[in-house]
Amino acid sequence: MPRAREGLARSRARASRRPISRHGDDVEVPEKLYFKIGEVAELTGVQPYILRYWETEFGTLRPAKSRSGQRLYRRNDVLAVLRIKELLYRQRFTIAGARRRLAAEQEPLPPTVVDSLRRVKDELKGISSLLRRHSP
Repeated sequence: MPRAREGLARSRARASRRPISRHGDDVEVPEKLYFKIGEVAELTGVQPYILRYWETEFGTLRPAKSRSGQRLYRRNDVLAVLRIKELLYRQRFTIAGARRRLAAEQEPLPPTVVDSLRRVKDELKGISSLLRRHSP
């Protein structure tokens, strides 16, 4: 039984040394190429199992995986985690509500890009039909 108490005391001490507050103070994300899940958890104050769950719920959160299967978060992923945390914990959104808010916040493509893509698609369809007509 004393070992269980020691484990609890140790976990409390680690939690008290976290540099990031849970109330959403400004978090400075270091300029690194990749972050491991433990680093993201420490930066954001969110447990790794919650980060893994959020990956299944939010399409904006898709960390790459190394050959060994370890999650590698980019800076944009860390910023997305901070935004999701703010929506869920500070603004009290539900998961579905936060998902809708994030979708609404994403900037749509400028009309010129969309129009260009439509034109290219139409031209490719035309070329494809020409090739089908002239092939034996």
